[in-house]
Amino acid sequence: MNELRETVALALEKAFNGLKTKDEIIQLLEKPPAQEMGDLSLPCFSLAKELKNSPQQIAGDLKEKIKSIKGIESIECKGPYLNFFFETKDYAKKAIESALKEKEKFGLNNELKNKKIMVEFLSPNTNKPLHLGHLRNMSLGESISRIYEASGAKVFRTQIINDRGAHICKSMLAYMNWGKGKTPEKAKKKSDHFIGEFYVMFSEKAKENSMLEIEAQQLLLKWENKDPKVRKLWKQMNSWALKGFKETTKRFDVKFDKEYFESDIYLKGKELIQEGLKKKIFTEQNGAIYIDLEKYNLPNKVVVRADGSSLYITQDIFLAKQKFEDFNLDESIYVVGSEQALYFQQLIQTLELMQYPWAKNMYHLSYGMVYLPDGKMKSREGTVVDADDLMDEIHKMALIEIKKRDKKISKNEAKKRAEIIALSAIKFYLLKVDAVKDIHFNPEESISFEGETGPYIQYTYARAKSILSKAIKPKKIDYSALSLPKEKELSSILNSFQDAVADSMNHKTPHKLCHYLLELSNSFNSYYHEVSVLKAEEKEKNARLALTEAVTITIHNGLKLLGIKTLEKM
Repeated sequence: MNELRETVALALEKAFNGLKTKDEIIQLLEKPPAQEMGDLSLPCFSLAKELKNSPQQIAGDLKEKIKSIKGIESIECKGPYLNFFFETKDYAKKAIESALKEKEKFGLNNELKNKKIMVEFLSPNTNKPLHLGHLRNMSLGESISRIYEASGAKVFRTQIINDRGAHICKSMLAYMNWGKGKTPEKAKKKSDHFIGEFYVMFSEKAKENSMLEIEAQQLLLKWENKDPKVRKLWKQMNSWALKGFKETTKRFDVKFDKEYFESDIYLKGKELIQEGLKKKIFTEQNGAIYIDLEKYNLPNKVVVRADGSSLYITQDIFLAKQKFEDFNLDESIYVVGSEQALYFQQLIQTLELMQYPWAKNMYHLSYGMVYLPDGKMKSREGTVVDADDLMDEIHKMALIEIKKRDKKISKNEAKKRAEIIALSAIKFYLLKVDAVKDIHFNPEESISFEGETGPYIQYTYARAKSILSKAIKPKKIDYSALSLPKEKELSSILNSFQDAVADSMNHKTPHKLCHYLLELSNSFNSYYHEVSVLKAEEKEKNARLALTEAVTITIHNGLKLLGIKTLEKM
């Protein structure tokens, strides 16, 4: 696609007679929404004012000036659009041969070669297990990391563990009062769920006894004063929480290169702020230190309280500097919910005013809330949908579907497939929507083998693999045998895979890649129902087998970038 786009742009540059450069034209060219409208299109609306003519007339004039373009079968005017139709044979050959030759590297690019990029995501509190919102966070963070790696970057996955504060002390106080020396092992519970029960217990007891809130604050003071007994309990409960988190992230196929702990850095950052105070970047008022952000259309932000205590922004200023120094980063991406959008605007603007040159390379990847049929998730009342419970539930649903389709499947194989399908269902459902939008998660819909789901794309892959398993791999391929409109459509989609990956990278949202894979799967399934592959004449069969293999390579690579595994049988 990129080569033909450039070829078309060069021909148009000549037709424009110097009014537009090749690079400017490339930015104007777009892929039409339907195959019958061509493979590439030049909308002429934006040219009307400059060329002092109607968009329709401009399209017609350009067509007259362009006699022929190598690799282009025909050029048509459709109102204000100049549409280009690629030659099927060469187009199919390029798409298929690239996929078969490059295999796992097909679709990759080098746009971010030699760039060092950090993606910070998950970052849980150690007082409760991970929930559905965390699964969206992990899905986004891991997929963006993989897409960046596919674009040539060196990616560092990190998280900051929020392991101190009043909320942590609430779980600790509940355990001190009602834990009776229990352990997750004795209670036969996953360790982070064990901790979460005490957090919920505190909330319930505090409704009856308001003094518990005061006791939790007193416990925090003891922690800050390094009381030995309090610190010992804190370490024990934190270790239980972290053990549980690691089991969940391992199951979700997520691993971090570096973990920062709030308990290690919460007091840091004050020195940097004092330096800024001397330089008059910050202002002191009534003992508190704040930064004036009103001229940037942001609320002013306190960075150190009047009592000298730190806030989140105090430590985040230090941590941002530390991360860029630790890894010599080119960019730092924070995957954090949209409710923190204002905070990150304030943080980044503050760091820019502190004259850190890397501050402009910080980015908040904001994402929306996840809702269930019953509404917004809540954790303090204990009605949160735990990540583990959701994975278990969808695993069971997948298992039922698998056993319906294959009654002779072994128990272990069924369990293995169910896990892969369940995780694909969750991840794809959470990624197919633009990150900035809220999601209403429907478990039954997510696991369906039909519709806009991960299992549907996995099933398409398995179906294509089944065709390939019944034939001998062709040694010689005549691409002229791929003459059907559906074959051209599939070739066109295959050729745009690298564009889909680059588009997701540039916009920092995997949903574009999800919709690409849905388009490819829909096209292939339609082709499968209309066209015989294995029963075709030898020349057609060989070409169609090569096309089918290219589809499997593309689906495999695309799903991998979403953190989803493929199955050859479903």
